[in-house]
Amino acid sequence: MNSLLEGLDDKELRNMQLGLAHTMSRYKLSFSSEKVDTMIIQAVNLLEDLDKELNNYAMRLKEWYSWHFPELAKIVTDNVTYAHVVDLVGMRTNVKNISLEKLGSVAGSEEIAQEIKEAAEISMGTEILKEDEGHLRTLSKQVFEIAEYRANLAEYLKNRMAAVAPNLTMLIGELVAAKLISHAGSLMNLAKLPASTIQILGAEKALFRALKAKKNTPKYGLIYNASIVGSAKNQLKGKISRTLANKCALCVRYDALGEDVEGNMGLKNKAYMEGRAKLLEAGGKVVRQKTGAPAAGGFNKWNAKSNNTGFNSGNDFVEEPKKKRQKTE
Repeated sequence: MNSLLEGLDDKELRNMQLGLAHTMSRYKLSFSSEKVDTMIIQAVNLLEDLDKELNNYAMRLKEWYSWHFPELAKIVTDNVTYAHVVDLVGMRTNVKNISLEKLGSVAGSEEIAQEIKEAAEISMGTEILKEDEGHLRTLSKQVFEIAEYRANLAEYLKNRMAAVAPNLTMLIGELVAAKLISHAGSLMNLAKLPASTIQILGAEKALFRALKAKKNTPKYGLIYNASIVGSAKNQLKGKISRTLANKCALCVRYDALGEDVEGNMGLKNKAYMEGRAKLLEAGGKVVRQKTGAPAAGGFNKWNAKSNNTGFNSGNDFVEEPKKKRQKTE
């Protein structure tokens, strides 16, 4: 540096080196993969919190409004639709002033709207004040606003996971994959874990409790939420979760260290897992395939090729054993 720039003292040179080091560190940090992992971890944790809050708000709204119009909860079962109907109707006496088409567009169909109108006329609920109606409508707006934001956050998480871990997302879905990354701390930490740890990730308390009591250890943790494990029979869930954990370990290492952004390995492993599940459900017997169709998992069966044309008696011979030499005295 001194040969390139003349007239610099040691203090200015140290300040230049320190500034260059800070700039390089900021540049590396801005393109760090762990920074993207942090966004995924925060998003999936927020998604779980929103599910809890949405459920609490919806249950509180149903319990509160059922004192005034208890029949509505049996007619409209969806929480978000129930909140929209409460916001539109308010007091049950207002139902007669709402057109059937407008109420049907909110409730889902005109048949449901007609049931709401008939139930409002013979309802056995208590009367409420205008102030109560205002608070109920405010609470109902909170419910469907949180539900709308939850849908946007789920779409954001889906796009993020498709960019960061496409193979793992294709195999087990974006929500389960994001929960595994969140539990491990980062994508690289998850890639360092063996398949046996990934299989019981999320069931650590049950594992140590079983080891302490010398009982059977759990067969699955967060991986149980994958669709292929949940749809399997109870006696096959352990085998399928073990095989799925092996494929998850392979996919997450390919995502963390490879350059495949299409998710081809995840699709192949998912097809293999579906074939494996069918094989186990068939009692371990080979599932018959159509002529020319690939085997279970999408891979063609390998057949050994031999150049042997048959048995030839002329080439068949037995080598006589060698005689031992006798020692002469």
